[in-house]
Amino acid sequence: MRRANPFLAVVAALGAMLAIACLAAPWILAALSLDPTETDLLQRFAPPSVAHPLGTDDLGRDLLARLLSGGRVSIVVGLAAAVIAATIGSLLGLIAGYFGGRFDAVLMRLTDGVIALPLLAVLIVLAAIDLRKIGIPDHLAGSPEAGLIRIVVITAAFGWTTVARLVRAATLSLKARDFVRAAIALGAPPWRVMLFHILPNAMSPILVATALAVGEVIKFESVLSFLGLGIQPPTASWGNMLTNAQELIWTAPHLAIWPGALVLTTVALCNFLADAIADRLRPQGRVRPA
Repeated sequence: MRRANPFLAVVAALGAMLAIACLAAPWILAALSLDPTETDLLQRFAPPSVAHPLGTDDLGRDLLARLLSGGRVSIVVGLAAAVIAATIGSLLGLIAGYFGGRFDAVLMRLTDGVIALPLLAVLIVLAAIDLRKIGIPDHLAGSPEAGLIRIVVITAAFGWTTVARLVRAATLSLKARDFVRAAIALGAPPWRVMLFHILPNAMSPILVATALAVGEVIKFESVLSFLGLGIQPPTASWGNMLTNAQELIWTAPHLAIWPGALVLTTVALCNFLADAIADRLRPQGRVRPA
C-alpha cells in the first residue's frame, strides 16, 4: 500500500490556496472594498495600512488588489493554454503512436519542426502583430479579452510538442499490451481503443506535462507582458506590473518584489506539483520474499 506523500499534500495545499485567492479575486476585493483600477494620486507609494494591506503603487492603486487581479489573469491564461496544449498533444500523440507508418512520420516531423523554432522569439513576433491588420474588427482587437485570447492561442499553438511525444511513446508501449490487443480482436474501432483503453493508461505523463506547462505559460505571459506585448493596461497581470515597477526599483522595490515573487512561487509550485504527481503515479514494484 502506497503511503501518503506529505510533500504532495503541502504543495497541493499551497497551490490551491494561491489559485483560489486569485480566481476568487472579484469576490475578495468586493468584500474588502478594493478596486485594482482606482487611482488616488494623493496616496502614491502609501505604506501598508488597514485600508491598503500592501500599500499602493505610483498611481495610488491598491497593490493587493492588483496582485490578486493580475494573478487571476495569469493563472487563467496558464491553465487554459496548458489544457488546450495538452489536448492537442494527446490527440496527435495517440494518432501517431496507434497508426504508425506515415501518420507517425508526418506528425513527428511536424513536432520536430515546432521544437526547432526559437520559441520566445516566435511568441514575441506573433504577440506584436496588430490584430486590426489581419481583419479583426477594432472593437474586438482593442478589447481586454483580445490580449488574453491571443496569449492563450499562441502559447498553446507551440506548447503541445512535449505532450505529443510522451503520449506517442506511451501509446506505442500500450498498443502491445494484452488488453488493447483483446479490444482490437473484439472489433473495437480505433477511436474507441485510443480513447477508452490507451488514453486512460497514459494519463500519468499527460498530467505531469500539463502541470509543468502551466508554469511555463505563466512565465511566457509574464515575459510578453513585461515587454509590453502581452496583457495591456489597465488590465493587471504580474508581467505588466513588473514593467511598471522597473523604473521604480530603487525608490519602491516592493512594487517589483511582490509580482516577481508570485511568478517565482507559482512556477516553482507547478514544478514541484509535477514532480509529486510523477512520484505518486509511478508504479511500485513488489518485493518478493526470499
